[in-house]
Amino acid sequence: MADRGPRRPAGGGPDDSWLADVARDASRDVGGVPVELLGDYLPLLADAAASGRRPDARELDGVGLLGRRAAELGVSAGSAVQLYLSAARRLWQQLPAVVRSRDSEVVRTAAAAVLHVVDEAVARLVDGYTDARRQMVRWEETLRREFIDDLLRGDADVAGLAERAVPFGLDMGRHHQIALAAPSSRSDEAGAAVGALERAVVQWGGDRDVLVATKDGWIVAMTPADTDVPGAGTLGDLLLAELGRLPRGEPWRVAVGRPYPGSYGVARSYEEAREGLTMAVRLDLDNPLIRAEQLLVYRVLLRDQPAIADLVQSVLGQLVRARGGAGPLLATLDAYFAAGAVTAETARRLHLSVRAVTYRLNRIATLTGYDPTDPAQRFTVHAAVLGAKLLGWPQRDLPADR
Repeated sequence: MADRGPRRPAGGGPDDSWLADVARDASRDVGGVPVELLGDYLPLLADAAASGRRPDARELDGVGLLGRRAAELGVSAGSAVQLYLSAARRLWQQLPAVVRSRDSEVVRTAAAAVLHVVDEAVARLVDGYTDARRQMVRWEETLRREFIDDLLRGDADVAGLAERAVPFGLDMGRHHQIALAAPSSRSDEAGAAVGALERAVVQWGGDRDVLVATKDGWIVAMTPADTDVPGAGTLGDLLLAELGRLPRGEPWRVAVGRPYPGSYGVARSYEEAREGLTMAVRLDLDNPLIRAEQLLVYRVLLRDQPAIADLVQSVLGQLVRARGGAGPLLATLDAYFAAGAVTAETARRLHLSVRAVTYRLNRIATLTGYDPTDPAQRFTVHAAVLGAKLLGWPQRDLPADR
């Protein structure tokens, strides 16, 4: 509508400078909202009051563009609407004498025409604003998702990543830690829980250097390493507590990586948390909160996969010859070590008799040549059992030695 000059209302006098005064006063009424957002709205109102003319489609499209401009300027929708209503009120109070007739029918006709323009203009203004905000939100979500992916992956452009972090309130120079939360089964619960978790994390650690999002069906929470609040526990404790409050929610498991500095530190902490969740599932850990430092021994085992695969094959490989395969005997060993090598407690956990457990342990010793009840051989067997669980054996084949 920039190509259209202001329309002079009938009886408006030698010029329309009074409309500029109305616009400035209306802007002051709503706290200084830019006058430019009124565009040709006031001439449309004055013309409607004087002649009853309704705005055409091109003019209303121009108002829609002004709504988009308000969104781009960061003006709230309520303030933009208040600007238009205040402008209409002030214009009506200052209409030329020819419109403010003593004839009530003339006044009613003029008022109806003005109200019709206000109704159509405000509706089109809000439509334009809403459409622009929707596009802006989609764009912001795209930028946020791409930034999170690059941050957690450890993008090589450290300077660029640090610059992109600023709009999200993140200082890449600080030490950050990553926590991952996963439901007990693959479900859509993560998306529904993000809002509640984000509010809790912001309240706990502040709105700076805090990020909560979803990735691969998991919830990712990032906070500075020094945000532990006395009496509130750690980030992992907070996530578990909040997730436990969700209605009809499934059990959750939370893994927390260690804090590191810089953008690479975020990626490293995320990798530790991700490995923690993976190991917790493979090892069938009962604890819902896993910290990276608690799993260091397992990471050592996995660091040389060919070596641990060789250990599993050498120590436990012959269990596949047992009736029913290696699974039941491997489960017996796992329960035996978890029970502190106490046969009676192992039997209770497996819902077997002590005699049955003793038979299985003897059978394992016969097949493998390693006696799990012998303290001298127990560590070797236990390490092999842990390696088997980490590698998913016997459900999956052991990795080949390259």
